[in-house]
Amino acid sequence: MIARRTILFLLAQCGLLLVLTAPVNAAPAATPLPVPYEVPDGAFLELTHPDASAPGSNDWACRPGVAHPEPVILVHGSTANKQSNWQTYAPLLANEGYCVFALTYGAPANTPWPISSLGGVESMVSSAQQLSAFVDRVMASTGAGKADLVGHSQGSLMPTYYTKFLGGADKIDRYVSLAPLWKGADSDQLLPLCQACLEMAPDSDFMTRIRDGGVYAPRITYTNIMTRYDTVVVPYTSGYEEAPNATNIVLQERCPRDHASHLELIADPVAATYVLNALDPAHPRPVVCESTPFGE
Repeated sequence: MIARRTILFLLAQCGLLLVLTAPVNAAPAATPLPVPYEVPDGAFLELTHPDASAPGSNDWACRPGVAHPEPVILVHGSTANKQSNWQTYAPLLANEGYCVFALTYGAPANTPWPISSLGGVESMVSSAQQLSAFVDRVMASTGAGKADLVGHSQGSLMPTYYTKFLGGADKIDRYVSLAPLWKGADSDQLLPLCQACLEMAPDSDFMTRIRDGGVYAPRITYTNIMTRYDTVVVPYTSGYEEAPNATNIVLQERCPRDHASHLELIADPVAATYVLNALDPAHPRPVVCESTPFGE
């Protein structure tokens, strides 16, 4: 989902192709991949490497190791795709020894490039079906019994249709959300040409169905990471949903100096530490409140 003032940037988003050969069993790379903590130039990435994967992701030879037995699937936000949204998280997680995968979902069907690179604009119902097929492919390739999800914006909401109605509750272990919108978002922030964005309105039929009976599956562990500087998910507390199997984190409660916006959460180092801890709670890292690359 996007704010109108960021539409031009997001419409240009795409990713950089780096084909990486992982060992049969995933392990931290001897030479770590660069991890940029900045929002990428999506237009440059798309022009130079169309339909690419972010560094460290989509190595179908990867097999999970003992330390991280579940692959991580990255689910992008509206008008983004498998590479533009994950230039930080794909290499970060690959460096930690995870098998990392990402898909582009919800792109307009039968359209030419670059329109075909705009994911997350079709109905979240059909996007959830695409996610379901992708999860099955990842599990078949890796031999894993379950997978973890890390989603941003729409990528935190759309998979709920998968977990509630398409059998995903039995295949997902940890579900980490950046800028979630469990209660929908202010319709003034929505893009009319994006069907999925219209479905995010709090009173939409989609949101009514998602919220009926609760948004969480009981056997999945949820972590919600929010920022007070979110101008797309309005109010940002739409991502705050309590349950015994959910942890809610507002970045500024731990780090008041963190001014990451909705989009900047995909590259924020403080949020990234929370994501690592959510995926591997047995080995927590200290959350260091350091100066972020994002302005006030």
